[in-house]
Parts: sequence; structure tokens; C-alpha cells
Amino acid sequence: MQHEHDYHPLAVIEVIDETADTRSFVLDVPSALDQTFAYTAGQFCTFRATIDGETVVRCYSMSSSPDVGEPLTTTVKRVAGGWMSNWMNDHVGVGDQLEVMRPSGLFVLRETAVPIVAFAGGSGITPVISIVKSALATTERQIVVVYANRDADAVIFADELARLEARSTGRLSVHHHLDTERGFLDAAACVALVGDRAHADFYVCGPGAYMDIVEEALSGFGVAAEQVFVERFVVPDVAAADAASPTETLTIILERRTQTIAYQLGDTILEGARRGGLHPPFSCEMGNCATCMAHLDEGSATMRANNALTADEVDSGWVLTCQAIPTSRAVVVDYDA
Repeated sequence: MQHEHDYHPLAVIEVIDETADTRSFVLDVPSALDQTFAYTAGQFCTFRATIDGETVVRCYSMSSSPDVGEPLTTTVKRVAGGWMSNWMNDHVGVGDQLEVMRPSGLFVLRETAVPIVAFAGGSGITPVISIVKSALATTERQIVVVYANRDADAVIFADELARLEARSTGRLSVHHHLDTERGFLDAAACVALVGDRAHADFYVCGPGAYMDIVEEALSGFGVAAEQVFVERFVVPDVAAADAASPTETLTIILERRTQTIAYQLGDTILEGARRGGLHPPFSCEMGNCATCMAHLDEGSATMRANNALTADEVDSGWVLTCQAIPTSRAVVVDYDA
């Protein structure tokens, strides 16, 4: 029996060379899986592969938009030392199958008429171009894209961005920032590009240092946190507050069995369960895929990162156990819920 968070084999039906180190993979979604792989612009899928005998899991955003009739497409940029990105760029071709989990993620459009300002860096353009295509097709919103790259050869989707801009009847404006010409984008440049759009919704995706600069600039400019959407595919550092956790016991309900474990400071719920000899479900361990989600029956916990659960799910007591740090004396977590 297949579950919501299972992997599904999807065939690659086209491979597109975007730049010297970036390829797009067009995937065939069988009609039986149409609902499973229905997605919203800006979301990502979790991919799993066995490379050199090791299971590797990574998350890649869709560059396609579900609102303009495009097949599901993900775009992968080669990363130095990146097992999955290099393997996909070097070895995956038409006819190959990829193991893919259903789409998830909260880096999506919300229903509002305010402008959209997107700051993308490098491969961070992938979810942004999906959002741009959907916003142009389904809204009347004004859109500004600031896209930073090392040099002109590194720009992904250069032609498509130009085409979208030309056909947008003035609604889309694309600003390319090349480090070789202007140095790294700084806070002053970010603020200048925002202009009179401080009331906009902001989407930020790119290298960590780039996102930090943009977020700091927006905050300093007075942009409210709820207007800023950030996509980070990195493992967050352990917060200093983790060490102050008062938790003593962790009770896990898994496969109709209940086990109570002495809690070790700093452990996530998933780490605690595994330390207790249990084998709960997990996959990306980055807060992206929801494979490890469980229900908090008693006690409290705080998540370091959450790119998979909706606000309603969190309010209902669901947590991503790979990211959840217990914050009450006793915690009861139900994987069977």
C-alpha cells in the first residue's frame, strides 16, 4: 500500500542543457499519480538515489509552473562535491527513472494584490521562475525579479526570463546583477531595487550569504517579516536555546508500541527515538519532505526549520521530528496518528 510520503518512480522524458553546469529534467507523471504530484508554483520535490552504494536524498524545486500547462520539470545546478547534483548532471538521461516524493513547500504565492519582488541568486531562480510564470498567468500583480550571478555565462533561464518580460505588458521587470561587473549585491543596492515597494511580498532564494544580505536589508528597510518568504535548503545550526531544554523523558508511539526514552539535551525527537533503538520513518532530515512527521500528543516542541507542514497542521499538533526539539519536561509523540 502506497502512502502520502512514499517515493514514486518517474521517467525522465527530456533533458535540457540550461548552462554549462545546469540541466533541467522533464518528468513524466502517470495519470494515476496526477493528484499525488499536483503542486503549487514555488514548491519542491524530494529526490532519492543510490550513488556509489549510498542512499542520497536531496530537494529540488520545480522550474515549471502548474498554471501554464508545462510538464513537471526540475532544474539542477552542479555543486562542488554535490553527490546528487553531479550524478544527475552526469548520468541521468531520457528514459531513466528517478525516485521522487510528492511536492511540498511553503515558498508559494499568497492571495493578495500587492507587488511581488523576488531576489534570486544562482540556482535560486528555479522556484522563482515558477512563481513568476504563475503570477503572470493567474494574477494582475506587478513583479520585479533581481537575479544575481557570478557572470553572464552562469545565468539560468536568461532567454526565458527575457521572453517573459517582453510579453508581460510591463508587469515584469528583470534586473540582472553580475558579480564580475558590480561586485556582490549589498544592502544599499537591495534597498534601491525595492524602491517604493516596501509593501510588496518578497521571495528570497539563493546562496546562504546572499539571502542573509537580502533579509537584513529588507528588515532594515522596515519590511515586515510576514511579507518575506525565504527558501533555504540547508541544515540549520543548533540553536543556543536547545541546550536549555528542560525535557527529561521522550515517549514514542510507533507501530502500535510505546517506548519511553531518557532524553539527551540537544537531540531532536527523531535523534532521541533512534538513540532509543527505534526505527521511525525519515528521509531528508532537513525539514523539507515530511517523511518524519508525527503528532505531538503531550508536551511541547519547537522546530528549527519547517518547509513542509502548513500552519493548520502545526496548530493541530503535527511536527517534523527531524527538526523538533522538545521544550517540556515530558513529551509524547505518536508516529501512528
